[in-house]
Amino acid sequence: MSVAQTVLKDTFGYDAFRGQQQAIIDSVIAGTDALVIMPTGGGKSLCYQIPSLVREGCGVVISPLIALMQDQVDALKELGIRAGFLNSTQAAADSYAIENALVTGELDLLYIAPERLSQPRTVNLLQQATISLFAIDEAHCVSQWGHDFRADYLRLHHLAEAFPNVPRMALTATADARTQQEIIERLCIQQAKAFVAGFDRPNICYHIELKQQPKQQLLRFIKERHSEDSGIVYCLSRKKTEDIAAWLTAQGFTALPYHAGMPYETRALHQQRFLREEKVIIVATIAFGMGIDKPDVRFVAHLDLPKSIEAYYQETGRAGRDGEPANAWMVYGLEDVIKLREMMGSAVGGTEEKNEFKRVEHQKLESMLGLCEITSCRRHALLHYFGDESPAQCGNCDMCKNPAETWDGTEASQKAISCAYRTDQRFGVNHLIDVLSGANTEKIKQFAHQKLSVYGIGKELNKVQWRSVYRQLIARNFLQVDFANFNRILLTENCRPILKGEASIELRKDVVQKTALRKSSANTKATLDQHKTDLWELLRECRLDLAQAKGVPPYVVFHDSVLMQMVEELPSNIAHFSRLSGVGQKKCDQYASAFIAVIQEYADKKKNNIITNGELSPTVEETYRLISSGEIPEAIATQRQLALSTIYTHISQLIRFSKVELSDVVKLTQSELHQIEGVFVECGLMDEMAKLKPAYDGLAEAYSYSVLRCVHADFVRRL
Repeated sequence: MSVAQTVLKDTFGYDAFRGQQQAIIDSVIAGTDALVIMPTGGGKSLCYQIPSLVREGCGVVISPLIALMQDQVDALKELGIRAGFLNSTQAAADSYAIENALVTGELDLLYIAPERLSQPRTVNLLQQATISLFAIDEAHCVSQWGHDFRADYLRLHHLAEAFPNVPRMALTATADARTQQEIIERLCIQQAKAFVAGFDRPNICYHIELKQQPKQQLLRFIKERHSEDSGIVYCLSRKKTEDIAAWLTAQGFTALPYHAGMPYETRALHQQRFLREEKVIIVATIAFGMGIDKPDVRFVAHLDLPKSIEAYYQETGRAGRDGEPANAWMVYGLEDVIKLREMMGSAVGGTEEKNEFKRVEHQKLESMLGLCEITSCRRHALLHYFGDESPAQCGNCDMCKNPAETWDGTEASQKAISCAYRTDQRFGVNHLIDVLSGANTEKIKQFAHQKLSVYGIGKELNKVQWRSVYRQLIARNFLQVDFANFNRILLTENCRPILKGEASIELRKDVVQKTALRKSSANTKATLDQHKTDLWELLRECRLDLAQAKGVPPYVVFHDSVLMQMVEELPSNIAHFSRLSGVGQKKCDQYASAFIAVIQEYADKKKNNIITNGELSPTVEETYRLISSGEIPEAIATQRQLALSTIYTHISQLIRFSKVELSDVVKLTQSELHQIEGVFVECGLMDEMAKLKPAYDGLAEAYSYSVLRCVHADFVRRL
């Protein structure tokens, strides 16, 4: 076994590398520069973390994600890796301690912001230390044509001069051929070995539907598919993020806004809650998301179109990092086409370089519109854009699951184009539709448009259908919108063959789609029977307790996939626990005993038939017999050789079935009962399956879970 494989197993807990990981790691360990294009969730971080641990010195990770550095470092420390970061949020004393650790060889990995490398002091500091490698993360930020351009990345080329013998890696999930070449040139890694692992995220289901009532469509999507999940909703404007977050909160979800105009402290708090809590929805502009390492984001929704396919791919890629099924959902309509065309409208004037930038931006927007209007497989089109080969059908997008119907739109298109022409190309879509529909509006009378040959020739289609026709004609560049003059519709040269009958055109039928999306967190639990689901929830509670005690997000303790292995394998000793994939030595030492205890307690309860599926089991009946004879819970536990908590679980069931009165087993004042029940109401714990941890926390741990179970059973029984 190589040193890299030993580190993979002992530190990270994995038995084997995935895809091109080993080839990348071996190349960098040998001292070669590397360009790594790997999809989100593909394991990019291991590609620089393991070489940093194997090579002599400290690996320097250059990242723009200042707000996430603390969590990244905390996660590495959980693995026993000596990690630190340097950025502007630190106190001077903390920065000094990290700098000293770097120089004295006490760091394995250092995260640093790109702007810091512009300072001679930082370069001098690094030159005093032994550097194993430079990993330039989110390397697409160097591209001036890209959606995440950061000027500080342009200055990173000097690393080649200052550290000529230190290998450099450029890593990103999003880069087409043009961006890849720009990364190579601007970072001066012409000799780098390129590793392009592909762009496919097969676990993500892509779904784009017609925008009709976007808020209600979003609500239906979340309620039906993701009511218990964390997700991200992207909006174009700051105001809209706040409005949608407030509206979702009013619908009963935990939804938080995020945009660059908010105070830093508020943004940091909302980001931290999203990372560390469960069932939180972030409603954000594009200011949120890059580098977010939360593995169990089950959906990404777009209420507005992204500006490019790169942006769409980057944003949707934040779902399903754990490899479990996830949804990328978007609504799209005529207003989006007009809005994006308006963004293209300023593509003239300025320097030659600026005009070239605008031309590239125009092409990217055209591709994004094309992805929305396509009637074939979305994944195939998405991957083709990045130069990836793929089957014509993926089976996991809306177009594959529910193919779009098309119709011969030639005659309708001729009418739509003619109407714009006959009204002198002076009016917007709404007025043109009124003319085609034969409406009797003041505006039509004002301009005498009821006398035109096109007046009333489109009554075979309703207004929604005509908007669809115009949307598709604009998206496909047969018509364009003049934003400087009240959004009037203009003809393009492309429409001439259609207008003259020299070409035909197929249009898609817009319907309210009912594509079977990937189910929410049930993708993890759907295959579990009730008993295993109960254990799954117990393990999640244990993980949350451990994470809160450490001050880290739950996934830093263990990913869901590790908990699922525990559910399936039921490890009963340290040796078995250590063999679970994703359990390294440090985490095994820290957490094995806690999770094994939960599993053993669950197994004991199951053996004693505590889980009853709605009926009293023999073991509960025996506890009832002893309670009825006057025995107290402590004596029953001793006599039956069961844990006291198990006896109280029996008693809570007896209370629920009205076999035992609460006052007979739990001595509380009326005031205490009202306080506890008030917290139940505040926390929404209104059914018998509710988890009691919110109440336990809300009552400042003043009452044991045994007492709370009994009071809750009586509370629910009386509802």
